Amino acid sequence: MGSLLREQNDRGVRTDGETHHSGSRRPGTAHRPPPPSRPPHEDRSRRDRADGRGRTRASRQTTLLTAIHPPVHIDNPLWRAAGLRSCAHPMPDVGSKPMTTGAFDRSESLSSLETTQFDVVIIGGGITGVGCALDAASRGLRTALIERDDFSSGTSSKSSKLVHGGLRYLQQGEIRLVYEALHERQRLRHNAPHLVKVLPFLIPIFSSKGVVSKKLARAMGSAMWMYDFTGGARIGKLHKRVSKEEALAHFPTLPANRLMPSYLYYDARADDSRLCITVARTAALEFGATVVNGAAVTGLRKNAAGGVCGVTVQADGRTIEVSAASVVNAAGVWADDVLSFDKPEHRRTIRPAKGIHITVPWHKVRNDIAAVIPVPGDKRSVFVVPWGDFTFIGTTDTDYDGPVDEPQCTAEDIAYLLKAINGSITTEITVDDIVGTWAGLRPLVADPEASGRTADLSRRHKVSGSISGVVTITGGKLTTYREMAADTIDEILTGVLDDDARRRASKRSRTKNLRLHGAEGYDELIAAAETTSPLGGEVVRHLADRYGSDARAVLTLAESDPDLAAPLVPGLPYLRAEAVFGVRNEMARTLDDVLSRRTRARLLGRDDSAAAARSVAELIATDLDWDAAEIDRQVAEYNRLIDEERNVPQLPEVALDVALGH
Repeated sequence: MGSLLREQNDRGVRTDGETHHSGSRRPGTAHRPPPPSRPPHEDRSRRDRADGRGRTRASRQTTLLTAIHPPVHIDNPLWRAAGLRSCAHPMPDVGSKPMTTGAFDRSESLSSLETTQFDVVIIGGGITGVGCALDAASRGLRTALIERDDFSSGTSSKSSKLVHGGLRYLQQGEIRLVYEALHERQRLRHNAPHLVKVLPFLIPIFSSKGVVSKKLARAMGSAMWMYDFTGGARIGKLHKRVSKEEALAHFPTLPANRLMPSYLYYDARADDSRLCITVARTAALEFGATVVNGAAVTGLRKNAAGGVCGVTVQADGRTIEVSAASVVNAAGVWADDVLSFDKPEHRRTIRPAKGIHITVPWHKVRNDIAAVIPVPGDKRSVFVVPWGDFTFIGTTDTDYDGPVDEPQCTAEDIAYLLKAINGSITTEITVDDIVGTWAGLRPLVADPEASGRTADLSRRHKVSGSISGVVTITGGKLTTYREMAADTIDEILTGVLDDDARRRASKRSRTKNLRLHGAEGYDELIAAAETTSPLGGEVVRHLADRYGSDARAVLTLAESDPDLAAPLVPGLPYLRAEAVFGVRNEMARTLDDVLSRRTRARLLGRDDSAAAARSVAELIATDLDWDAAEIDRQVAEYNRLIDEERNVPQLPEVALDVALGH
């Protein structure tokens, strides 16, 4: 995608000229009230398995698609040939059906870790980890998931919030990856209609002196058709060419004097953190998985033969020895740290790539749909996405070698995005307009043969196994988490898992059409939104689009106490009832859990959320047994995080002008 827009970048497109203010529309309100072991190095695609269904489906595709290498590489040493058994304890039979009830309660989960013999324990509560937990538990495996901090607190809450194929990956030749991602996008739209929404994207075409390159026009048109052909059309709409006037109606701050007929295509969006938490709750509530946050894995347990048979956990000041027949390492950018428990001399395999986003008030951009805009002088493009009363812009893609726990947006990162947005609109956005930022690290698989740019690294995922029995999943992207999880649990079932557990478990993933928690009843709730609650249809729709049918429980809280129906943070769409629900039902443990992930207040209103921090802490203190000292500590810690985000060392004025192209 980047090179398709590069010609616009390199031809010196300017943004001076007429500012078009008519035809502006508000953005949507979706987020407001808005078998045996295989030899090593064997490639294994989920579409090429013994049942033949993958080959039959693939045979209906063109030669172009069937010739492409699959996006997953499985590397499984001969565990069984080495005589390893993963656990010293026998596994009791729990029957052929998966557990169908459970709790999402931290205290119960910690107790379960101490007393249960698990089939699989998963390290990491990001989208990949919770996806693995759901896949394993739904197959009938006794499953535990352990997260050191909070669900999605790493990369999975700091994405571009898009469920998409990735148009730019076509340019990189990753057609199979795009094909798989677009299929997963369709499954997510079916399985989580309350969370995943169709989102139109505009690709504005700019001219130089009134002329558009024919090469650029042909390349862009070909890319659009390829995207539709690869699976984009499954969303129900094909791309189309739109007039300059229609483009301006959607995005009136584009430079009218340089804008030409442009392209419109369709993808989808989702609140990444809510998706992650919903998958975790589905695994626990509907399939009996033991899921816990605030619990750090500090080591691996091994039997006399050297096989992994569990993990050691530190939680709430105590040590818990967890027994499990297999271990999945889904720790993302921390995956190498987990592997060092297994093999201290382990060489690092993750190449972190930092991506940052900035949030600005919607009225500064006034786009009612998303857009893909070029970065002047670079080979990349960035997204401009409306989110209720705000618009966020991102992302960057740069190497990162700093501390992975708290990556920060730098002045250079922010200048890069300001240069991109100010190169495509007529209203200048400054650092002072930014109301929120977030920085995440992509856990890309290091490739010594790749170019120096992380943007050129593949987003394919890799499942690998160590001789001791740790299965590690790395790479991938938010959209393909379900398939990544299925491949990982497939590997568990064909590796060191106990024979009895393999007999009990479903050999195939059950998640392709598995509706996530809250999906059932969502359509009916939306249809009756205007009459469901005295709080009004807008509030009902806002809650339904975040919680699905669980919105009724949040509504009950808000209707029972007028204080809980009030805004959590003035100027933002979240209710105080949502904070209470997050603590009571979603394992929120800290003030930051509530303001950064159970709601997205920190992303949409950094300073406003800091101003409301004490009020929010006092609201949830009773449920969390906080005394006055703990309230003070929580507020101080949240303000520390905000200060770090806010007080980014600024570039010197001259350097900033150069970065912004002034």
